[in-house]
Amino acid sequence: MMSLHTAMLVGLLAPLFVAILTPVLAVRHVWRDAAGPIGGVITFIAAVHVALAVLDGETPRLFVAQIAEGLALEFAVTPLGAIFGLVASGLWILAALYSVGYMRGNHEKHQTRFAAFYAVAVHAAMAVAWSGNLLVLFVFYEILTFSTYPLVTHKESALARNAGRLYMSILVGTSVVLLLPAVVWVWLSTGTLDFRPGGYLAGQIDPAMAPILLALFAFGVGKAALMPIHRWLPAAMVAPTPVSALLHAVAVVKAGVFTILTVVVYVFGIDFLAETGAADWLVWLSAFTILASSMVAITKDDIKARLAYSTISQLSYIVLGAAIASSIAVQGATLHIVMHAAGKITLFFCAGAIYVQAHLTKISELDGQGREMPWVFVAFFIGALSIIGIPPLGGSWSKFMLMVGAVDSGYLVILGVLGLSSLLNIYYLLEPVSRGFFRPKVKTVEVTSHPLVVIPPVLTAILSLLLFFYVDFFAALAKLMVIS
Repeated sequence: MMSLHTAMLVGLLAPLFVAILTPVLAVRHVWRDAAGPIGGVITFIAAVHVALAVLDGETPRLFVAQIAEGLALEFAVTPLGAIFGLVASGLWILAALYSVGYMRGNHEKHQTRFAAFYAVAVHAAMAVAWSGNLLVLFVFYEILTFSTYPLVTHKESALARNAGRLYMSILVGTSVVLLLPAVVWVWLSTGTLDFRPGGYLAGQIDPAMAPILLALFAFGVGKAALMPIHRWLPAAMVAPTPVSALLHAVAVVKAGVFTILTVVVYVFGIDFLAETGAADWLVWLSAFTILASSMVAITKDDIKARLAYSTISQLSYIVLGAAIASSIAVQGATLHIVMHAAGKITLFFCAGAIYVQAHLTKISELDGQGREMPWVFVAFFIGALSIIGIPPLGGSWSKFMLMVGAVDSGYLVILGVLGLSSLLNIYYLLEPVSRGFFRPKVKTVEVTSHPLVVIPPVLTAILSLLLFFYVDFFAALAKLMVIS
């Protein structure tokens, strides 16, 4: 058994080591392609070791450097961080395998560069997950943005470059103009940037200013894709589908909602937000984003564009849980990070598999194709049911807890918002399956199967099912979050 110190070093450095080693191993494509999955397994083992220690009541720490009194470069794993670390490292294994199948099956160029930056992004996500204070979180939040830019612009087309410019301008702009001042404000008000159970802003700032500080965080974290700071996410769908999976499930948007949850729970404190009502406005903005993005998703014929707007909606479920600021709602939001990651990576894997095997990108082109690609369409169906929140899929747990939290806090209108959102989910997520299995084929295409684009979505679909029956581990970690 490795020590906690060693486990943290391995979890943080294994992805970086893979990134450095990938160009060296490129002399043999098999060696290069094996590095990602192997690195994922090693990182996941370390993340499990750390998560088990957190579940036992420990706080694994890794000190790097002291910058000033009360300010250090330090990693300290919270229960929320343990969950995000498990999601990022565990899904990297399957995403790395899928990337090999997709990049080879689609004959993509620059595969070595792609694999190297993919690993750097996972490294940054792990560092965000295990950050011990707002300074470390901010630094690696930025590294995550810059490391994913080459992935978004991978195709090097005019469309990809334009998407990359929008991606960087929104994410870097919001973090520098809004998020960084919020971090400085916390430092000047409290003399610390550490994360503490129960938060520590109560009595440190004027309650009347709390909504403004929260707004700086909410809009400064552009990766959470709250409207109107969301346009980068659909634009980034020009990237290869493994990048879409990375953006939506493994690292980027999850780093965004993770940051907001972390700030709410470990900086503001849910009791402080509940007493002051400082997050009331965020409840309604989240509700608007949930419904508005769902309605836009219905209008999209492109599979990835529809899934992108679905992600914007689902991310706001997590922000909503944080804004409601009750114990059960925060736990539901935390579980939704896990459940949405498993369900949405399944859907993007399936979208990519359909493209690699049949070169189809439009939902209107899927009529009758389910019989040609049954495993892919069944996996899509299962992933969609989890996102919708239908038992016995994992997504039903998190959505149920969010509904209970809304009622418990007196937000009865939000109960209607969540119900309507689920109905919209049914329409826009099950249409591809309905067309694939229950409509006559209108387009004959030659389907060429590649096992590494079929097996991963099947496995993540099974994971979405297993998460319903084996939710206890994540639920126990989520419960630890709200125990101050």
